[in-house]
Amino acid sequence: MPGATVLDGERTRLVPTTENDLDLLAGWFASPAFVEHWGGAPITREEVAEKYVGRRRPRVESFLVHAQASPVGYAQYWYAGPADGGIDMVLHPVARGRGWGPDATRALLSHLGETLGWRRVTVDPVRDNVRAVRAWAKAGFREVSGGADSLLMEHSFSAERQG
Repeated sequence: MPGATVLDGERTRLVPTTENDLDLLAGWFASPAFVEHWGGAPITREEVAEKYVGRRRPRVESFLVHAQASPVGYAQYWYAGPADGGIDMVLHPVARGRGWGPDATRALLSHLGETLGWRRVTVDPVRDNVRAVRAWAKAGFREVSGGADSLLMEHSFSAERQG
């Protein structure tokens, strides 16, 4: 099963979510500080169960981000086509600003590019989430378009392999 893969960064580990993670994730996604830039509003336990504990596999793969042996955030990747898709990530407020986001992103990118053969990955951070935009850029994403509220950033493996 694709979702059974644990992904290791230098400082983080991404572990596939399971039904056993529902209580933790429901608590996080009920917190306004956690979802400030993830839709902006807390979500129900039922929605968390439907979307974030692995029930959408294989189209969406969901992970807990661990750092220093503790869960510090949530990440997912989703397919847009056979060789491309997107990443979403949110870290617990106390875990932000420590370099764990870019490290977890690099682990995801390694898996997506090297293991799954993706050519392109996108992210769409909220424009005023300066910390997230900076973290995506540190992980190798560049802005390709944007509106008033959000950006579209892209990581291209073909450009990386050529350069």
